Amino acid sequence: MSPSSPPDRTGPDGADERRERYAETVLAAVEQVPQGRATTYGALAALVADELGWGGPRQVGAVLARHGAAVCWWRVVRADGRPARGHETEALRRLAAEGVPLRDDRVALARCRWP
Repeated sequence: MSPSSPPDRTGPDGADERRERYAETVLAAVEQVPQGRATTYGALAALVADELGWGGPRQVGAVLARHGAAVCWWRVVRADGRPARGHETEALRRLAAEGVPLRDDRVALARCRWP
């Protein structure tokens, strides 16, 4: 079993429930990122994997792409500190307004990484 795939894919009902729980867990983790801080897709994936036993940065990104509008999605950045592609301008605007330290087009993760 790969750590980035849901375990025990025995049928669509069970898989759907696991994906829904994964999405809920990701969104709850994003809501915990405090204002003025940022985290990475990988860090969130590790937190979720500690709880659920599976998932990775791409799965976190997929959840945020589909369901992230209601949470502080801009606080989740790539490992190099850059915001999600296609949302750079809006994310950097929001991050700057919250006081997140930026360097050019990146979050200065060494100064504000959560957790």
